[in-house]
Amino acid sequence: MFIDHIRIFAKAGDGGNGAVSFRREKFVPRGGPDGGDGGKGGDVILIVDPSTDNLRQFHYDPKLIAKKGVNGGGVRKTGKGGDTVIAKVPPGTVVYKSNAVTVQEAVEFERGDEGIDLEPVADLTEYGQKFVLCKGGKGGMGNSNFATPTHRTPTESTPGEEGESGVYYLELRRIADAGLVGFPNAGKSTLLGKLSHAHPKVAAYPFTTLQPSVGVVEFGGFRRCTVADIPGLIEGAHENRGLGHEFLRHITRCRVLLFVVDIAGSEGRDPISDIQILRKEISEYDEELARFPWMIIANKMDIDGAAENLDLLEKRFPKVKVIPISAELEEGLDALKLYLDDEVGYRV
Repeated sequence: MFIDHIRIFAKAGDGGNGAVSFRREKFVPRGGPDGGDGGKGGDVILIVDPSTDNLRQFHYDPKLIAKKGVNGGGVRKTGKGGDTVIAKVPPGTVVYKSNAVTVQEAVEFERGDEGIDLEPVADLTEYGQKFVLCKGGKGGMGNSNFATPTHRTPTESTPGEEGESGVYYLELRRIADAGLVGFPNAGKSTLLGKLSHAHPKVAAYPFTTLQPSVGVVEFGGFRRCTVADIPGLIEGAHENRGLGHEFLRHITRCRVLLFVVDIAGSEGRDPISDIQILRKEISEYDEELARFPWMIIANKMDIDGAAENLDLLEKRFPKVKVIPISAELEEGLDALKLYLDDEVGYRV
């Protein structure tokens, strides 16, 4: 099961209470106050883990609750701090805080619900990056802190502070240098498999790919880039038709968009119309995303009718880079790799 967005409830531990205690030993009848401080409550921390690729763990238990600090004791004993909860998230996780405050609201809350506001609080992209989602409460002070020359037997102490809590929305946005965008069966999965060592599922029916796959493309000379295969879009994706939002969010981090079309029209589609529809869907979803650099990969050049359609496509988009390929026969991939190296390649 691939989960790329989910709501969770997080609660840091409360601080332990300060103690009220007096030293009472034989031959020390007036030992004075010796109440210790309470321990700090545990934090709730998110950490970016390279071995985690989605948010599935939160699907089964969408709660992160840290332990409370232990109360202070006599003989100035400070209570033990509460255990911290550390949750692993994949790189590319965006954290939002919701204005929902109760557990019931957390259960009912869905992204986009009327009256629910989301405030971005963290963008976790680097391996090992840590983010304190909720801070544990400070421990209360024991009565030994309140002793003065004129107030030698204080009975005051303070309770521990309450730990932070809240309802949060986690959204995974896959990190890749380039994103393959296209309608179902355009050949994106086959292309990614030929370009890289990724092994996305390939079959001759729509929506074979139901989750983004990321492959590493090697160029030689210790240069490479990452390419994401975004599941096939359909018209109306910006309105979340066909799980449009589930797919579109993953290309918002790409540096260049690669529009893959079936140039032969083997599925009964028109390549020019496909590009126009895809560009419109991108623009309707995010105008900033529509301004990203982009080019066209004309796939399935080995099928009859491809050459004529390629000529029409290049005339319709004269200022756009078009690279004709056959992913199945691995033809034209060298030109595509050269383009990717020039645009987004980097040395490792």
